[in-house]
Amino acid sequence: MNVRVKETADETRERIVRVAEELFRRMGFAKTAVADIAGELGMSPANVYRFFPSKTAIVATICSRCLLESEAEVAEAIASADTPQARIIAAYLSILHYHKENFLEERRVHDLVQVAIENNWEAIEAHKARIAEMVAKALADGIASGVFVPHDPQAVSQIILGASVRFCHPLLVAQHIDEDLEANLRATVAFLLRSVEVERTPLS
Repeated sequence: MNVRVKETADETRERIVRVAEELFRRMGFAKTAVADIAGELGMSPANVYRFFPSKTAIVATICSRCLLESEAEVAEAIASADTPQARIIAAYLSILHYHKENFLEERRVHDLVQVAIENNWEAIEAHKARIAEMVAKALADGIASGVFVPHDPQAVSQIILGASVRFCHPLLVAQHIDEDLEANLRATVAFLLRSVEVERTPLS
């Protein structure tokens, strides 16, 4: 006799998110309705709404996962670089590559992230704060090692974040996809970092 084990609420939520993401990737966010998600799951739309108040709430969960994946890539990029300057540039190059890859190869994911940013969800702000914290840590390490002059790493990290928005916002990346964004990013961040670098005495 087969006994079906009842799903927990968390397991049902996970199943809804997994199926919704598959449909969003296949059909796109705009063309996918909650009824489509429910039909794929073999449940009623009302049951889906018990776990998520709206379609955008499902996207918010998916987006948070995408952002965490991006942050893991940023952390890996920082760890692989040798100097504080290289670590900071590597962090932003990782974000740029993430959005370029989504636009060129995973357009549906690009659209999901774009929807999240347009709704200004807390997840986006939290993501930006974690990226800024990683860069601030690299700046602080640079001060400790004598590469950078003493300054407020948190404040400088926020300045770099603001100046690098065109390399981090998926819509802006898409608009300038044919440009050499990597070279522009390196030049921008290097220019900003020169303001806090220790001045080197030229060799005579």
